[in-house]
Amino acid sequence: MKAPAIRSFPFTQAARHRERGITMVLVALAMVAIIAMAALSIDVVTLYLAKEEAQRSADAAALAAARVISISGITGTGNPSTDTSSWAAICGTGGVATQTAQAVGKQNSVGHIAPATVTVTYSAGSGGSFGSSTNCSGLTAAFAVNPMVTVQVTRGSLPNFFSRVWGRTGNSVSATASAEAFNPSNSGNVGNGPTGTITPVQPRCVKPWVVPNRDPMSPAPNKGNYCDQGGGACNTLVSTATGSVTHPGISVNNNSSGVIGERFWLSPDCSHTGSTCTLRTPSPVGNYYDSSRRPWLEQPPSLQYLPGEAPVVGPVAVASCASSGSAYERAIGGCDQSTVYQCGVQSSSSSSPNRVDLDENPGAGTNDTMNGVTCLIHEGDATEEQPDGQDTLNLSSYPFKILAGTSNPFGLASSASISSSPSIVSLPIYDDSVGSINTKGSPPPPTNVTIVGFLQVFINSVDQWGNIDVTVLNVAGCGNGSAAAGSPVTGSSPVPIRLITPQ
Repeated sequence: MKAPAIRSFPFTQAARHRERGITMVLVALAMVAIIAMAALSIDVVTLYLAKEEAQRSADAAALAAARVISISGITGTGNPSTDTSSWAAICGTGGVATQTAQAVGKQNSVGHIAPATVTVTYSAGSGGSFGSSTNCSGLTAAFAVNPMVTVQVTRGSLPNFFSRVWGRTGNSVSATASAEAFNPSNSGNVGNGPTGTITPVQPRCVKPWVVPNRDPMSPAPNKGNYCDQGGGACNTLVSTATGSVTHPGISVNNNSSGVIGERFWLSPDCSHTGSTCTLRTPSPVGNYYDSSRRPWLEQPPSLQYLPGEAPVVGPVAVASCASSGSAYERAIGGCDQSTVYQCGVQSSSSSSPNRVDLDENPGAGTNDTMNGVTCLIHEGDATEEQPDGQDTLNLSSYPFKILAGTSNPFGLASSASISSSPSIVSLPIYDDSVGSINTKGSPPPPTNVTIVGFLQVFINSVDQWGNIDVTVLNVAGCGNGSAAAGSPVTGSSPVPIRLITPQ
């Protein structure tokens, strides 16, 4: 039986003929999809970049607000329930910190458009565990120790390029950042409850004027009043037990309402004849009145400082115009990055103890203090009592205003309001109630001292005898607790700031 023959169907070639061009259609459809995906990716990248810009704006705004809180001295009031008008002036709805955050947050564009909304809130403690507020009202004492500011930057209706094909007419991005200012004062009792220990700070570039733990304006001085080593008439600046500020509050026009805003002279406690240092007796002295001295030291009173030990070998300071003077002078005029003033009990076995150097003559004769300060603050003539080019501080109302001088290093217009100045410096506070200063020997040996806090001041002027006219901007107390009790918080200020976590 024969196998059936295979027949050729005449329509096979016709069917193949009809399939011609299908590849072109498929390619065209694929091209549409590929172009759509590419276009969508451009919009996604645009939104991603806008998100980064919003985050940078939020970071900058939060840090700027924290900087205002730090430099304002508001943490020196001790509790938001006191000096309520002062707190409102800083972090109220129209407060300086709030306005600064909003201004900084809006000055940076997001997607080539200024941010539409900048929201500012305040809280105390990690994660806002002590509550939060838009104007810092009702917050606990922990807020004075560890004020935190959170800024949210939002930009809606961002332009898109291709996704509008699918009906999307705009997109929005949002970013949040938190920053803190940290004042260690009383941190073992409030704001740091779980540990129960004072968290120390280690500010950088501290000036070598070691001041006793005495407040020459508390109580208000009377003629003949002074603070001696045994206690005398003056209260302490900070508690050696808790680190808390002894006389919290704001003094407008030096009215003695609180330590922030107090104005007095820092006067050399060590007077030299040749290489011999003679300490005034009793020592140290505050509320110092002596009609035999220069009459302008009658008001305001003075607090006497001891020169801190600065390195004698190697580079001492950077960016110093007092490069030819002693290590002490250069540490004033520039930035001594070698000496680290730290909280804690003095120890002769410490590898880097805090010391005072009575071999240094800070006053007339060497003019080390005068030369260093005039270099630092750009004061033209220390023999004049009036400002001569340096920045000035207006104490007539709170918040205090820093005004640029004619010699401001940043070339700002004279009397322009500024937030930073070379006249703002930090000083170590030592515990004058323990130990004694060794004045024996020629020259006398360096003496270890216990640092119990830091004083941040604004330098108004200096004279040719080494007396420095200052105004208190901040006080930070660390008690007698060793730095080993907790990792120290570092920064350029005794109330340092840092970005917590961008979200």
